[in-house]
Amino acid sequence: MLSAYLNLYNTCLVILKRRGFELRCEMPGENWLAMKDGFSFRADNPIELLGVVGIYEEIKPATDSEYWWRLDQPDLLTELSPS
Repeated sequence: MLSAYLNLYNTCLVILKRRGFELRCEMPGENWLAMKDGFSFRADNPIELLGVVGIYEEIKPATDSEYWWRLDQPDLLTELSPS
């Protein structure tokens, strides 16, 4: 089983770098940034950063317009949440 732990951080950063993202860390251990093609991504850790970039890579927006990342249907959050 693969779990989200600190020992995955470098792997996530290497994957992002291989995909052509410029990377930065504004503060040690937090505020990780990835930039590419006029889009910027921010997260609290490299695992989250890779996840946010994954949304960008799935949707492939042409421009950085408001809410380009939003997918409302199907509503899996409600469907999968425990009652």
